[in-house]
Formats: sequence, C-alpha cells, structure tokens
Amino acid sequence: MSQDFEPSQELKSNYYGKSLQEKKGWYREVSQAYDRVRPNYSDRLIDRAIALAQLAPQAKLLEIGSGPGTATISFAKRGYKIVGLEPNSTACQIANQNCCEYPEVEILPLSVEEWEPQSDEFAAVVAASSLHWVAPNPGYAKIAQALKSFGSLILLWNTGFQPGDRARELISPIYQTYAPALKPVKGRNKERKELKSFEKLVVESGYFQHLRSEELMVEVTYSIEDYLLLLSTYSPYIVMKPQQRQDLFTTLKSCLQKENFSQLNLSYLSILQVFKKNS
Repeated sequence: MSQDFEPSQELKSNYYGKSLQEKKGWYREVSQAYDRVRPNYSDRLIDRAIALAQLAPQAKLLEIGSGPGTATISFAKRGYKIVGLEPNSTACQIANQNCCEYPEVEILPLSVEEWEPQSDEFAAVVAASSLHWVAPNPGYAKIAQALKSFGSLILLWNTGFQPGDRARELISPIYQTYAPALKPVKGRNKERKELKSFEKLVVESGYFQHLRSEELMVEVTYSIEDYLLLLSTYSPYIVMKPQQRQDLFTTLKSCLQKENFSQLNLSYLSILQVFKKNS
C-alpha cells in the first residue's frame, strides 16, 4: 500500500468512518423508497463495463453494497453469477426478492468488514454508488484478495439530480430558508472532481491500476411526489431532523405546484470507472 495513501477527512466522517451499526441501519427507513425511485444504471455503461473488464459469459461477480438490487439485476439478466454484500437487512431482503428469478444470485446480509473473502474467487467486483461506504483499509485489500489475477473493480455512479433552470430558480430560495447548509444543485465539474478523487484513492491503495472512465448524461422525468421521495433517500436528507425535512418538502411541493409543475425534468451523470487488479 502506498505510504501516501490517506483518504480525506470528509469521507472518513461522512461515510466509511461511521460505525458498523450505523452503516447497517443507515437506509433502513428509506429502503422501500430507494427501491422504488432510485434510477437504474445505464445499460450502455453496464455493457461497456463488461467489455472493458473482459468478463466471460457466466463469470462470477462480487457486488459490494447491493442495496435493493438496482445494479444487481442489470448484471444478473446478462447471465452473471453474483454474490452480493448488503449490510442493511431490509435492503438485503428486498434485493433477494427482486432477484428471485435469478437462481445464480445471492445477496448476503454482510458488510465488507464482516465478510471473509476467499482468494482468487471473482472475475470482477462491482460497487454501484457504494464504495464510499467501504473503509479502504482493510476494505480494498479484501477486494483485491477476492479477485482473480488481473480481475476488475467496476465502479458505477449516478450523480445528483439537477432540475431545469426555472425549477432551480424557484427552489433555491426555499433551501436558503429551510436548509441553508444544503445546495439543491451541485455543479457537474464538482461532481466529476469528487469522483476523480476516487480514482486516485483506489490507485493509491496500491492494489489497482486505473483502466478507463466513461460518463453518460441521462434525462428523466419525475412527478413532484416521487422527486421528493427520491431526495429522502439521500444522506443529507436522512440526517435532517424530521420536522426540518417535512417543512422543506412541504414548501417545495407547494411552490412547484403553485407554478404549475406537475412533474420535473431532471438530468444526472451516469459514470463508469474500471480498474484492474495489480499483479
């Protein structure tokens, strides 16, 4: 491992620095909402991941942080055998239900910290919007141990949802009033910079080399109710006091409906990062 390998304090405090118990319960109250409104990962990027990782048909994959199976199904329907790790028991149950038609898929109620890897078992490890929950030490070492020689680490990310200009103008003052610490829109360049830092973090661990990154702009439409439900599944909203979150959401809904928004057109980046295990 590189001697300069030192993750940011923000990552430590906000994500993998949390206790195992916190990680297990983090999405418990919103698991059903997460399953319903979080978007899938782009088929185009899934296929590119498979091509770049040179995955053979029916290869065996490990998925870290399966959630309700959002990305799991994308790989399962392409014929891959999957072992998933999902520490949240509610999300784990939903994932197994969602994948019930794929007998070669099993989601285990475990975190990376609890999991004991076998050596050289998997052709690839997939983490879909989840690697930031894994402590690099010893998490990355476990991932590398589980991978076959020259196996791949596949990271998938869906970035923050951005409404159009008019909706953004309407909701920005509401955030200033009810949640001034939050910004309704994070700049694309900042999102790219944050995910670029993960490339550096993974490479500096000493276990992997960066192979390729690709991105795709995706546009979706949500009803106002589903948009607010979507927001409720993200960590900055989960940590809000219930009354603050309710006041924010109630005001957002009232404002958007008053301006005749029955639905919102949103955009986000779907991003792929592929790494190869060092020999």
